[in-house]
Amino acid sequence: QVQLVESGGGLVLAGGSLRLSCAVSGTPFRIAVMGWYRQAPGKQRELVANVIRYGNTNYADSVKGRFTISRNSAWNLVYLQMNSLKPEDTAVYYCNAQDSGRDLWGQGTQVTVSS
Repeated sequence: QVQLVESGGGLVLAGGSLRLSCAVSGTPFRIAVMGWYRQAPGKQRELVANVIRYGNTNYADSVKGRFTISRNSAWNLVYLQMNSLKPEDTAVYYCNAQDSGRDLWGQGTQVTVSS
């Protein structure tokens, strides 16, 4: 069974940085996309950033220039470096992977940015 396990969330002051990590456990078939989503209280889950095999890296407009997504060559680790954090970045952040038609999700990690 393939699982995604996130780590790295926490509480940080505005302007600070955090790095989220997501590890893939099990044996995926072939992951085509890995990314990060977030969901703030009372809002819909939204894409933060993703990286596409043989394709582009995409970012939400609200995080461009502040967040950086990266992954390892084995496609079993993905990171989200978050700099210049703002209170509006506060949310539960979820790792996502698309594996041969399956949409996989991590359990989520809380990121809280205080002003």
